[in-house]
Amino acid sequence: MSLEPEGSPESWPPLGLPTGSVRALLTLTVVGIVIQAIVRERTLDIIWTETLLIALAWYFTSRRFVALPPDVIDRLQQEGIIERESSPMFLPRHSIRVILAGAFAGLGIWLYQQGRLFTTREFSLLLLVAAFVLGAILQSIAGWFRRRKRSRPSSRWGDLKALAVLSVVGLAAAAELLPDRGPIPPEFDRIALAMMLFYFGSR
Repeated sequence: MSLEPEGSPESWPPLGLPTGSVRALLTLTVVGIVIQAIVRERTLDIIWTETLLIALAWYFTSRRFVALPPDVIDRLQQEGIIERESSPMFLPRHSIRVILAGAFAGLGIWLYQQGRLFTTREFSLLLLVAAFVLGAILQSIAGWFRRRKRSRPSSRWGDLKALAVLSVVGLAAAAELLPDRGPIPPEFDRIALAMMLFYFGSR
């Protein structure tokens, strides 16, 4: 006889918090460290910005492996075939994503007011973060419209997007391999990486 109440998950998440809460806290911590370093004009080890991008990549792209209609998900959850998903830290759905996007939007506005937005370090980081978040947001909006219309995504748009990103990133890679970059400016690398992150976010 099982002592667990009916409907209990097969495995309990860390600390008994909703699934994803610890990852949410870690991500928010890294975001806070990076933002305060930028605001206070402190030099920050590159490992923090790399970790930030990895954490954001997980947060804005994590989703079920198979897209199912809401009524099918409800039925599978009631039958115990899949576990119910709860929002991290007991907050409303997508709250952490909104907080993350809002934090960087607020940072961008503050830097603009301070006349520091277009300095190399700050602008490069915000460009990469914004490109990734924008891709994820547009993908979510497109998915919502597709579910309402019950239509499949267009392969032409996916092909065009992939071709554009591969071309730009390939050109940036070629410039890095050549002894002389020629007419390609260093700023082109930031544009290429921003496009790549947009592509990752929109998948």
